[in-house]
Order: sequence, then structure tokens, then C-alpha cells
Amino acid sequence: MAEELTVEIRQERGKHRMRRLRQAGKIPAVLYGHGLETISLAVPSEQLEAVIRHGSRVVKLQGALKEQAIIRELQWDPYGQEILHVDLIRVHEHEMVEVKVPVELRGESPGVKEGGILEQLVHEVRIQCDVNLIPEKLSVPIHALTLNGSLTLAAVELPAGAKLLEDPETILVQCVAPKEAAEEEAPPAAEGAEPELIGRKPEEEEEPEE
Repeated sequence: MAEELTVEIRQERGKHRMRRLRQAGKIPAVLYGHGLETISLAVPSEQLEAVIRHGSRVVKLQGALKEQAIIRELQWDPYGQEILHVDLIRVHEHEMVEVKVPVELRGESPGVKEGGILEQLVHEVRIQCDVNLIPEKLSVPIHALTLNGSLTLAAVELPAGAKLLEDPETILVQCVAPKEAAEEEAPPAAEGAEPELIGRKPEEEEEPEE
């Protein structure tokens, strides 16, 4: 369900005016999309922060405008504590939209019980779905992930009607042996053999120095 934001039309420009706007408890925003004009807005910081805490993406704009929008991008301060700006895109009811959604591992991996370590290589994915059905997160069951095994993005559980916009063959998570164990299992180098240097060319192929 979309949450509400009470917006005002913003005429001010410039860093100093934006700073004063934030000090007054409002956050500058812009609304664009669907080939219509871009509108500068001011959004109550408390309302926007509540929307972010609830994990909502879709908002109903009230006050100066009566539109539905999706939060496209948030600009934070260097410490990640304060929202400095928000981009909003107009959307229609049941419109299909592209969004990035966090990926969460679910369950226990048998490989971990064998001493393996989980490595999650992808933490969010792009999907296309109904604007009213944007999930807060996506789950990937790992109950079949064994030691030295991996799962690809094809294992991500998508809501009905949603489409994955990433390569399904991309490795999402893998269960690897601890580094110490892997080193112990490595075969010893042949006695007297010179270790190969990665990236080193054979002498006859080395380029002369300039």
C-alpha cells in the first residue's frame, strides 16, 4: 500500500536556500516522468523518513499535487545519516516499473555445517514488476547449497508477474572452504621446481625496457 507525502511546490534554488529548507524540517525533491514537466517540491522530512523506515517505494503525493510516484533515488549526507534530496518518478496504477530490490539468503546451508563459509556476491537485483507489488526484499533458499557449491540468480524467488532483469547465470552465493583448509589440501610443489610468477612472461617474450 502506498504511503502519503504532503508536498509543496518549491521555488527556491541554491545551496544556502536548500540548507535553510532542511533546517525547517523539509527535504528538497523533484518529480518527473511520463513526458511531463519536472516539478521542484519540498517534502516533510519526518514523513519521508517514515516511508524509508517502512521500506516503501511507492508514495501518494498530497497537498500541492495529487499524483502517485515511486522513489527513484535518495541523496544522503557523507555520513549516511541525513537525506539531502529525493528523486520521484510519476507512475500510473498497475504500471510495470524497474526497481532494485535487496536479496536475502533464507535457511541454512549444509555446506556451512561442513565447515564452509558463505560468500554472497550479489546483494540486490533489478526486477520489473507491478508498481503496487514491489517487494521489500527477495529471498533465496540455501538449504541445498553444499560445500564448494554455488547458486545463481535463477534461484531468486520472484513475486507473481515479476521479471528478473539480470543474467540468471550470475553467481549469487557460494559456499567455499576456509582458506587454511584449501591451502592444506593443495598439492606440494615439486622439489627444486621454481615457482611460477603470475603475470611474468617467459624471458624470450619479455619486452625490452624503454
